[in-house]
Amino acid sequence: MSNWWPLLLTLVIQAMVAMALLSLPVVAPVVAQTLQVSPALVGLYVSVTYAGAMVATLMGGATVARMGAIRVSQWGLVLSALGLLLCAVPWLPSMVLGAVLIGLGYGPITPASSHLLARTTPAHQMSLVFSIKQTGVPLGSMLAGAVVPPLALLGNWQLSLVAVAVVCLLCAGVSQSLRAELDSDRQPDTRIRWGSLIEPIRLVLAHRALLTMASCSFMFSMVQLSLTTYLVTFLHDDLSYGLVAAGLALSVTQLGGIGGRVVWGYVADRWLGARRMLLLLASMMALGALASAFLTTDTPQAVVIAILVGFGASAIGWNGVYLAEVARRAPLGMASMATGGTLAFTFLGVVVGPPMFGALSGLFGTYRAGFVGLMVMASISGMVLYWTQRAR
Repeated sequence: MSNWWPLLLTLVIQAMVAMALLSLPVVAPVVAQTLQVSPALVGLYVSVTYAGAMVATLMGGATVARMGAIRVSQWGLVLSALGLLLCAVPWLPSMVLGAVLIGLGYGPITPASSHLLARTTPAHQMSLVFSIKQTGVPLGSMLAGAVVPPLALLGNWQLSLVAVAVVCLLCAGVSQSLRAELDSDRQPDTRIRWGSLIEPIRLVLAHRALLTMASCSFMFSMVQLSLTTYLVTFLHDDLSYGLVAAGLALSVTQLGGIGGRVVWGYVADRWLGARRMLLLLASMMALGALASAFLTTDTPQAVVIAILVGFGASAIGWNGVYLAEVARRAPLGMASMATGGTLAFTFLGVVVGPPMFGALSGLFGTYRAGFVGLMVMASISGMVLYWTQRAR
């Protein structure tokens, strides 16, 4: 089998679970109107999904070893589909349970794909391949934004969620044809126990290189999710952009992230190496956050877009290089467990970052304060990478 087939399969699966996770938020105003609640409750949905993802990603190493990467990915797609079907029921308790299932489905996908790609990818292509696979996240985000709202307008928002659930189930079915070959290394005798939740954290804490990657991913994810969560509101409230123009700016920022993930992976493999590449990206994030804090209503739109493309390329484009370095530094045969352990820190940053951004912005009465906070976090992560590079 070509080395590119596992990449294509994991890319599609990553895009589908990312689309599933964001399908409800992109129709949040309509859903809130149906339930007669505040659209701000979508923040609770995001927190619940990523809390479920944190638990599932820690179990990823043990479940991948027992069932195989493809089977775990299939279960992730099925759980995401079931979660969407529950979210289609206009009743808050059902939606909360649906959010939990979507998070449990989303969490183990990256550890599973890291295990598979670490086995099938030549060492000199690791950063590029992992970066291409990680474009599935912004690609899924763009698909959710482009497909789900029109479906909701054509029918209703419940129909749009059901449609995404059906595609997730179809994807799980199609991947079955490759399961026997790609899951040939599974170990059915591996035990899955509650202690499996702790083992990935212990592995990360025991290896300095993995701990460095985990701590940086915690801060990087704070920057990424804060940018994507609050960008439209910032442009609308502070820079007087219309909602359509602000939404277009967010799409352009996501495009920058997709391009960045591929380019940074190639550059890391060919020239800089993962550590230097991540240090450069931390510097770009800090500069992008600082530049965003100084944007005004008088700033030309072309300048705003240029800054956001650069900011998005770094703040959204770092994941592939980071995951490749984690897989490269993991003990032999433990890429999925190491990925799960570091991703627990990543998801923690997702949970902490947007509330911190919102608290800073509320305290100072402007979203510019939140962007200054992001600059500080990116600078700290850059310092960590710089000093560990010197120590090496």
